[in-house]
Amino acid sequence: MTLAASPPPTRRTATRTRSTKEANIEVSIDLDGSGRTEISTGLPFYDHMLDQLGRHGGFDLRVQAEGDLHVDSHHTVEDTAIVIGEAFAEALGNKAGVRRFASGLYPLDEALIEVSLDLSGRPFFVWNIEMPEAIPLGTPPFDPSLAEHAIQSFATSAGITLHMRLRDGRNVHHIIEASFKGLARCLRDAVRIEDPGGIPSTKGQL
Repeated sequence: MTLAASPPPTRRTATRTRSTKEANIEVSIDLDGSGRTEISTGLPFYDHMLDQLGRHGGFDLRVQAEGDLHVDSHHTVEDTAIVIGEAFAEALGNKAGVRRFASGLYPLDEALIEVSLDLSGRPFFVWNIEMPEAIPLGTPPFDPSLAEHAIQSFATSAGITLHMRLRDGRNVHHIIEASFKGLARCLRDAVRIEDPGGIPSTKGQL
C-alpha cells in the first residue's frame, strides 16, 4: 500500500505596493524564508536597519522605495514602514498555529533593549526609548527620531501590540540597531508555527 504524500506547506508570502505624491513603495516578504534581503530606500542607514529586520527575523524581504528625499526623509521612512507592516499582516494570514507572543532582551555593545510583542490584531505601541542627542545618520541623512515613527508605523499596519524599552545605552546607532534586531528576533519567534490546527486565541480568531 502506497501512502499519499503530504501536501507541501503553504508559504506565507505577500507583495504590497503604495503610490502617493510623496513616495512609491513596493515590498515583498516571505515569512518562511532564510533571511535574504534586497533593500533600497535611498537612505543607507534605513536600508541597514531594514536589512536587520529581514535577516534576524528570518524573512526574505525585498523593499524598493523612491521618495521625496529632497524634502526630507520622513515620507519615505513612514510609507515604507506602513507597506512592510501591511505585507507582514497579509503574509501572516489567519495566524493559525503561530506562537503569537514573544519577548526578550537584546544587547548591542553598551545598548540594551527590551522588546515584548503580541500578534493580537490590535495595534498598540509603547516606546520607552529616550534617544541621546545625535546628528542625523548616513547620507542622505536619517533623523534618529524617525526610528520610533518607523517601528510604530510598522506595528500599527501589521496589527501588533508592541512594547519597547531602553534598559541602557548611550550610542544612538547602537540603540536604534538593537531596537530593530530585537524586534526582528521577537517577530521570528512569534510567527513560528507550533500547532498548525489552532488559532491561539479564546475568541477563535486574531
